[in-house]
Amino acid sequence: MSDLYTRFASGVLFPLHEWAKGHRSVAVRRALERTQWLPPHELGEYQRQRLAAFIRASYTRVPYVRRLFDTHGLTPADVQDVDGLRRLPLMDKAIIRANTDALKARDAQGLARFNTGGSSGEPLVFYIGKERVSHDVAAKWRATRWWDVDIGDREIVVWGSPIELGAQDRVRMLRDGLLRSRLLPAFDLSAANLHRFIAEIRRFRPRMLFGYPSSLALMAAHAQAKGINLDDLGVRVAFVTSERLYDHQRDIITRVFGCPVANGYGGRDAGFIAHACPKGRLHITAEDLIVEILDRDGQPVTGGACGEIVITHLATADFPFIRYRTGDVGALDAEPCPCGRSLPVLARIEGRTTDFVVAADGTVMHGLALIYILRDLEGIDQFQILQESLARTRVLVTTATPLAPGVIAEITTRFRQRLGATVEISVEQVPVIPRAPSGKYRYVQSRVPLTPSGLGLPGIESD
Repeated sequence: MSDLYTRFASGVLFPLHEWAKGHRSVAVRRALERTQWLPPHELGEYQRQRLAAFIRASYTRVPYVRRLFDTHGLTPADVQDVDGLRRLPLMDKAIIRANTDALKARDAQGLARFNTGGSSGEPLVFYIGKERVSHDVAAKWRATRWWDVDIGDREIVVWGSPIELGAQDRVRMLRDGLLRSRLLPAFDLSAANLHRFIAEIRRFRPRMLFGYPSSLALMAAHAQAKGINLDDLGVRVAFVTSERLYDHQRDIITRVFGCPVANGYGGRDAGFIAHACPKGRLHITAEDLIVEILDRDGQPVTGGACGEIVITHLATADFPFIRYRTGDVGALDAEPCPCGRSLPVLARIEGRTTDFVVAADGTVMHGLALIYILRDLEGIDQFQILQESLARTRVLVTTATPLAPGVIAEITTRFRQRLGATVEISVEQVPVIPRAPSGKYRYVQSRVPLTPSGLGLPGIESD
């Protein structure tokens, strides 16, 4: 049950903040809280109407979209549903980079410049208008309320994006203070900082956590090692996003903080794609997004198989994302969620294409195949796997004491069993494994491009 201040913050302070910024977040959230309960056929019709309106607006206002349609001999009347949408080609980062100015609507006002962190090696600059921001804020807000928490409840945010940290001026700090949200930077999670952050969490007694799964898991592991209790603070939920959530991370966060973990999936470019409800299912924000799961030939997969996640964001006519390749691999779930919401469900998200590694013989496997080898070895505090080529993989590890030769030999042997007997395995003990500039942590980074036949198709190993 929310307290009086939370109701004041979510019902007065935050709506005033959004109104001052020209956002429609409150009205959009209210609409989303209604449409999530629509029967599936009504939700599908609502989505179709939004798609048709989005396509008309994009064709009228955006030079790139008009040129795209004209080149393919199409008109907006040809793209009224998902089948029509598939008549258009896929969009990727290279296309956006080459057409950035042409993707801006002629009459767009107040576009904000954003960029992805480039953790996949492909940073991207793009623009977002106020309508898109309103829908993204509303989608996140709706999902937050699924867990009986709301804006204004005490919140600890463990984050590291330069955009957030660079905006910590007096206005931002005042807003966060009024909304009872406290930021802990995820850039430097040294033992000293972890101890300080945990002490801050105990003092603040948050009702919810929000951050990278790797950061929250590291805090939980540190607290557990030091015998510090965090399960008596009244934390109701830990929201995690922006990285793949691994089972061992979920387990330690749940155990140490004494709360469930709610996974969220999306990005600055693709938008707020999906979030877990209390039943644990990942619901797609279907009112705003069309999600396609495609095979190596760009065709829809069947039977809940894995494929590349491609999105069309219906609130981005100022700078449209149409059939945008996210670079992520996942699968849809045909079973409805027992929570009663008709929003479609993602069965699983396998991670980015760079989270997969390729054996010398061309076999594609998820990085978990290598992660499990290192995770089960004693004495390793942190690790990172860098596949530089089919012939060479580096394994970075941090340890309190030097690894025994037998442990290094075991890593080398077991990695070669997965990747190939002739692959060079370099085990390197380093003092610290740096995070990406955004603050994210990547267990696996592969520079070997996946062959089309390997992208999210049956045969990928994940255990």
